[in-house]
Amino acid sequence: MKVLDSSKKNFGKLLDNLLLHRKRKVQSSSVSVTNIIKDVKKNGDKALLKYEKKFNKNSVIKPSSNQIQKSIQSLNSIVKHSIDTAYNRIYKFHSLQKFKNISYTDKFKNKLEYKYLPLESVAIYVPGSTASYPSSVLMNAVPAIVAGVKRIVMINPGYKGKQNPAVLYAAKKCKIKEIYSIGGPSAIAAVSYGTKKIKKVDKIVGPGNAYVAAAKKEVFGDVGIEGMTAGPSEVTIVCDKHSNPEWIASDLIGQAEHDDLAQCILISKDKNLLNKVKTEIIKQLKDIPRESIAKRSLQNNGILMHVNSDKKIIDIVNKIAPEHLELNVKNYKSIVSKIKNSGSICLGKYAVMAMTDYNVGSNHVLPTNGSAKYSSGISVNEFYKRISYINLSKKGIESLGPSVITLANYEGLVGHAQSVLKRIRRK
Repeated sequence: MKVLDSSKKNFGKLLDNLLLHRKRKVQSSSVSVTNIIKDVKKNGDKALLKYEKKFNKNSVIKPSSNQIQKSIQSLNSIVKHSIDTAYNRIYKFHSLQKFKNISYTDKFKNKLEYKYLPLESVAIYVPGSTASYPSSVLMNAVPAIVAGVKRIVMINPGYKGKQNPAVLYAAKKCKIKEIYSIGGPSAIAAVSYGTKKIKKVDKIVGPGNAYVAAAKKEVFGDVGIEGMTAGPSEVTIVCDKHSNPEWIASDLIGQAEHDDLAQCILISKDKNLLNKVKTEIIKQLKDIPRESIAKRSLQNNGILMHVNSDKKIIDIVNKIAPEHLELNVKNYKSIVSKIKNSGSICLGKYAVMAMTDYNVGSNHVLPTNGSAKYSSGISVNEFYKRISYINLSKKGIESLGPSVITLANYEGLVGHAQSVLKRIRRK
């Protein structure tokens, strides 16, 4: 991991360069992604199958209901129960996010309404192939269910024609009827533009690697996507002399094992703790199956920072705008109100990011790559459209119309002014 010290003169520049370097890597790959999207748009299922065979050794686009059922039957009942628990908690928390329609009538009897309507169709992208995430099925589908989306499609890359049974069970739990064993930019293109086998959707949500994130940006405008970058994962941890170095190292590794491009940052005023965590990381890496991925992630994107004041720590965190933030410090209450940029914030030593990835109830599809500066994680709101309804009375247009005419004429939009004026003149 890179080591930075805020007392050094070039600290700010070094941090900016490290963050920018990783950001560019996440945003690269757009040329190859564009070509794949064009191919699928033009050649449909034929192109989709070509890329599935190439990248996932897969020749099955839509698994049969029999295949899905058999796969689910092979799943351990304890895993099923854990998925059920997570579903219930996520559903409960997200059901509290429902919006109320607004209806307002003014003194002229003009009626204004603002209504929330669920989207008609969404595709949820669930990462797969060499790793599978049933938790991501729940995090994407449950808010859509709460919002009232009628058609939910799951795109999830299998490997050699097989999808993960826990992912399929989670999809069944969410009553998802359309399941496709596809992934990467070609899958994004398929649900964006449609093929003979796959009907297009209105919006695509869900986390993915750099290629998936680039593909979603490419198709945006033809379909909707989240108002954030849901790319390779990130965690920033703030710790102090009271923090447990063994726990902190474990938290960093837990994030690093996601992806080569995952970003893990540790900040502390205590140099001794930073050194202990570094030693613990080397020790603990040997014990995880995805050691090589976690190691590359930590070497390429990991940063250990010695920062000598709370104010600087707050400024740095707000600059990073991490997907996940852990405030593993005794005085987190004095810091948290000043943190403005983060996807989610874990408070105290027991609030570990890994818990929020599964069954706490909050959502783990969060803004990455600095997009927490202007956006939020997945919520029920992601699956609504908002429409304004306007009903004007005769008295209303006659009372308000003259000032509209004045403004329209001032802006040079005489047609606007005339359309109002003609209604005022009517008896």
